[in-house]
Amino acid sequence: MANSALEVETNGLNVIPESERHGTPRGQFWPWAASNVSIFGISMAAWILGFGLSFGQAVVAGLVGIVFSFALVGIIALAGKRGSAPTLVLSRAAFGVNGNALPTVVSYLLLVGWETVLVALGVLATSTVFTRLGWGSGDGVKYASFVVIIGIVIASGVFGFKFIMRIQKWITLASIVLTAVFIVLSASALNFDKIFAAPGGDNVALIAGIIYAMTSFGLGWVNGGADYSRYLPRTSSSKGIFGWTTFGAAIAPAILVIYGFMLALSNADIAKNIGGDPIGALTSVLPTWFLIPFIVLALLGFMGGAILDIYSSGLNLLTLGLKVKRYQAAAVDGVLMTLGTFYFVFSNAGQSFFWPFQAGLYLLGVPMAAWTGIFIADLISRKRDYNEAALYNPKGRYGSVNLVAVATMVVATIVGYGFIASPDTSITWTTWEGYLYRAFGLDQSTWYFSNIGVFVALVLGFVGQYLLGRSAVAKQESE
Repeated sequence: MANSALEVETNGLNVIPESERHGTPRGQFWPWAASNVSIFGISMAAWILGFGLSFGQAVVAGLVGIVFSFALVGIIALAGKRGSAPTLVLSRAAFGVNGNALPTVVSYLLLVGWETVLVALGVLATSTVFTRLGWGSGDGVKYASFVVIIGIVIASGVFGFKFIMRIQKWITLASIVLTAVFIVLSASALNFDKIFAAPGGDNVALIAGIIYAMTSFGLGWVNGGADYSRYLPRTSSSKGIFGWTTFGAAIAPAILVIYGFMLALSNADIAKNIGGDPIGALTSVLPTWFLIPFIVLALLGFMGGAILDIYSSGLNLLTLGLKVKRYQAAAVDGVLMTLGTFYFVFSNAGQSFFWPFQAGLYLLGVPMAAWTGIFIADLISRKRDYNEAALYNPKGRYGSVNLVAVATMVVATIVGYGFIASPDTSITWTTWEGYLYRAFGLDQSTWYFSNIGVFVALVLGFVGQYLLGRSAVAKQESE
């Protein structure tokens, strides 16, 4: 059973023993590709176009945002090789063992939020397809799909690393085949006159599109960047880890958003309906016989992402100090995901998906961007590998609380929140955002809805930690 994918992983926050470190950087392609080969990327494309971009501008915004944000994931994956521990444990080197609770809470909320969104979308998409096929509608179909999807995701999180690496490979391969068929079948709906006739926006709109793509894709995965590379041998190629992680995560979204731009510009109904039913809206361009393979494709993409999320969120929960086994933490997350999905699908039915989703992305994206900048600045400042014992001891090299990193994250987040805003004023829990725009009299400018605050937080986090934290790193490594 030692090599069985059905063996429950016993490793948690501990440093991975040398005897269990195996594989090659190329293997990082499979988990990251599976979590991002999702038809949801086409829905994202329609929302990027919502900033008023032409096809050419949208392609630039999508590609820059996707590749840049997943490159951040690739950089963070390098820390896994150097420290052999989960991402948010390695973050203790910058924030201190106890001070690291701040970014871990943000990371945990982001992961559980994504788990809930992905599973809920899978349930809603199944209901839409079954309704169109005439096989039933209403809560019965939703309950059935709810149980199946939740069960697979939680089981994957409980079994852990080996099972995830195995199942993600097959999810990737199946998704590639089904996605290719989807593109072939829906290509007849493309109207190239409409695609190239779409008017463009100004440079602010382009920047807003880039930031949305960055926040929607790679920035949601940075907090798990080292969770899989930590199993690689220490002699693994750093270029290989960075390259295969970035390529595996970015290639499918890049292709899907470009095709999504073309589809949404060609079909006004898709662009109109995708906010309420992001996946179901795409069925309008498909023949009836492909609806079952289509829902399989959609579910594979959602489950691929949710599986990685529940694995990393379980590790986050342990990092916060919950005294349980890793698989038990994954099960706890599964309960929270189940409750959140139930509310979203059954108690909040009929409400618009897009605006609350977008608002939530930016709300958690700002502090996550600040943490990303700090983590990367700390990583590149270190010339030696992490002191593994000190990652678990508040009296060790990294201390209990590193005030520089904590203060940098707080300041970067506060400033970042001043430069984001939700266009939907009915979302009352976001009305306080954008206060710096208002303070500077810029709330009527084109920049107001650009959400530049996400990028501001990333830059402030990196610069603040790099300038103020390097001396502490040098002192640590001289001891």
